[in-house]
Amino acid sequence: MKKKIFALVLFLGVVATSFAQYQVKGRVLDSLSKSPIEYASIGVFSAADAKVVNGKITDEKGAFNITGLKAGTYDLKIDFIGYQSKSIKNIKLDATKTIDFGIILLKGTEQLLSEVKVEGNRNNPINKIDKQIFKADQFESAKGGTAIDVIRNMPSITVNGEGDIRLRGSTGFLILLNGKPVQTDAATLLNQIPANAIENIEIITAPSAKYDADGKSGIINITTKRGAGDGLSYVVNINGGLPSVDDYNNKEKPKRYGADATLNYQKDKWELSFGGSYQQNDLAGQRVGDVNTTIGNRFTTFPSIGERSFDRTNYSARASLTYTPDKANTFNAGFYAGQRKQFRQADINYNNRTTDINTGNIINELAYYNANLVLRQGNFVLGNLDYMHSFKNKSTLTLSGLYEHARLEGFTKNSNLNLNDYTDTIQYVLNTGTSPLDAVRLKVDYAIPIGKGKLESGYQLRYQKQTGSFLYQEAILSTGQFTTVPEFSDDINVINNINAFYTQYAAKVGKLEYIGGLRYEYATRSFKADKILNPIDLNLSNFFPSLNFLYTFDKGYKLKGGFSRRVQRSTNNELNPYAEREHSETLEQGDPTILPEFINLTEFGLMKDFNNGSFFATLYNQQITNVVNRVNSVYADTVLNRVYTNAGDATLWGVESGLNVKPMKWWTAYLGVNIYDYQIKGALFNNTVAVSNSGLAYSINTNHSFSAGKNTSIQFNLNYLSERPTAQGEDSRFIVPNSSVKQSFLNGRLTASLLWQNMSLGVINTNEQRITTRGRDFFTTTNYIHEKDIFMINLSFNLNPLTKKLKLPSSEFGEREF
Repeated sequence: MKKKIFALVLFLGVVATSFAQYQVKGRVLDSLSKSPIEYASIGVFSAADAKVVNGKITDEKGAFNITGLKAGTYDLKIDFIGYQSKSIKNIKLDATKTIDFGIILLKGTEQLLSEVKVEGNRNNPINKIDKQIFKADQFESAKGGTAIDVIRNMPSITVNGEGDIRLRGSTGFLILLNGKPVQTDAATLLNQIPANAIENIEIITAPSAKYDADGKSGIINITTKRGAGDGLSYVVNINGGLPSVDDYNNKEKPKRYGADATLNYQKDKWELSFGGSYQQNDLAGQRVGDVNTTIGNRFTTFPSIGERSFDRTNYSARASLTYTPDKANTFNAGFYAGQRKQFRQADINYNNRTTDINTGNIINELAYYNANLVLRQGNFVLGNLDYMHSFKNKSTLTLSGLYEHARLEGFTKNSNLNLNDYTDTIQYVLNTGTSPLDAVRLKVDYAIPIGKGKLESGYQLRYQKQTGSFLYQEAILSTGQFTTVPEFSDDINVINNINAFYTQYAAKVGKLEYIGGLRYEYATRSFKADKILNPIDLNLSNFFPSLNFLYTFDKGYKLKGGFSRRVQRSTNNELNPYAEREHSETLEQGDPTILPEFINLTEFGLMKDFNNGSFFATLYNQQITNVVNRVNSVYADTVLNRVYTNAGDATLWGVESGLNVKPMKWWTAYLGVNIYDYQIKGALFNNTVAVSNSGLAYSINTNHSFSAGKNTSIQFNLNYLSERPTAQGEDSRFIVPNSSVKQSFLNGRLTASLLWQNMSLGVINTNEQRITTRGRDFFTTTNYIHEKDIFMINLSFNLNPLTKKLKLPSSEFGEREF
């Protein structure tokens, strides 16, 4: 009897063991930064025959948990692009049902990845709870250019002929560089970052409370490259432009050439990075305009045509030092110095005619030549110091400080000359301006795991002081002397001070991820001018709530939603009330009483990943109060006054979608579409002019890559922006096609690219845009024609791959005022 019982127990034990469920888990981290590696591949193989048994990819925390394994002996293999593979051999699953490997560290690879290894679907955008991530190197036509040439391919972003950048139809957004807020004019900053140095572009359309509240349409985060492993890594890029196909008979032929380099050295606890760039990127062009004004019984028309070209030079040097004495402490120091200089030449022929409305008689006529030269220059020097400490309870404390000094200066030389004798000056106006700036940002953040999530809280102080000296002078003809125009000349002083507190909680429960938070900001702005008796102060106390969620369904479907309250603060240029003679026909000035815009952002989206690509569609809404527009009014018969002002409130409804697919082994395609309806209502000029305008606009961005062999690839992309409404008129459609051919040598270490930018093929009105505004007493329409069919050659040499974020600082305040 005892033998039978023993046999039965033994049998049941064998059966139970054969059906027992075992699991392995752990976390995969970068060996240097200790940051989680998301999307790493974890494979479980039979130790006996090396056959695949199971596998998963790591989540955003680098974690994996593989269940459903049977008793036996296995091998574990961890892989991720840019890192050395790691294997764990002979894992025995018998008595212990769960094996936790804890932290698994991956080292960066020492050799370049071959083209074959990185093909697949690496260009798919990565959809996360609060953002989309795009690989920058999938846009070959941007090589040798700047960040502008990269971001214009994003489905949410458009860039028009004047360099006006919009995210979901709005010009206001916050720029982050490697996760750090940069309060800067977007075009200025993005034109300084070489496209070759960019790793990823992250689009955050409903930011959480931990981010600055600035940016009415969201945030664009640019991550730059750094070395992937111990030792020396560097990349050097050289580019040059072929002679112009058409220089529009401009005074000077455009010059296009430049170089950028990034060097990274890592050893043990130290990492040292250097970056430098120089870019001469001129642009030929032309403008054709027609303006008319009505004052009393006088009707004046002044059509114009002539040159509008740009000489643009950027150079910068950056350095960063990171020291990690142990796992708990990290120090980072950075330095940045750079200059951005731009000359805009506008030499225009005008034909002015004034007639009497009642009689039709000509009152006067004048044809003249206008020589207009504008210089904008900014010199920036700044430094940052950061410290992060990790506690034993897995909480972290981060302290950050940044100081910046900048000098912004420029002039406008506006000469009206006799059309038949350029030595005969009819009028000469000279505007000069200098604006030194000092700014400080101090920040402390604390994060601690609580329950199944993480609680984050922090405080931030932002202080900015900028003075300005603006002089408007008219020449006393034939004397060589100038007289000052007091109405448009003065010294100003602007101080901005912002204290911000935030807290937010993020967690993942089953298939649901969520982030909820609240930010409070107390902001003060003081504007002083010598001719204004009392300071013009603005004190604001505001809460900025946010909520995001992401729910993952079976079969690869994801549903996300978000709400975020934002603010768009005015630049000093928008506050300065002293006019500048921007053109012969234009004065431009700001308003020191202007109010910031406040925005409520809401979105809901559906995403789907499949074997050969991905798809997403998002419905979004923006409710905007105190909309800031640059609007026109009549100053004199032949001069319009452009003023920055609050134009009213606006509502924007839109749908954006994107499809990334690989129809053939040799063809990868991306298509992004954004359609929105914009409505604005309000009043201008002390409620004397009503504003009511609306319209439907859309944009299309598409990118196609073709493999023409192991080392050769061809790419074509197209950016199209439809006509869109403005406060006083509309902007016409804008289209830019580009193509490139890339050839790799030396096992991928050297690449050569031929870029054909702004393709016209002789039939497409590429890279030109007409901007029209109208009022009860004026009408103006101008067609800005920028250079077409630009050919560039880009050479790139790499020693070891550059991946991940390069912790180099960038201008926080000064470039915004450029």
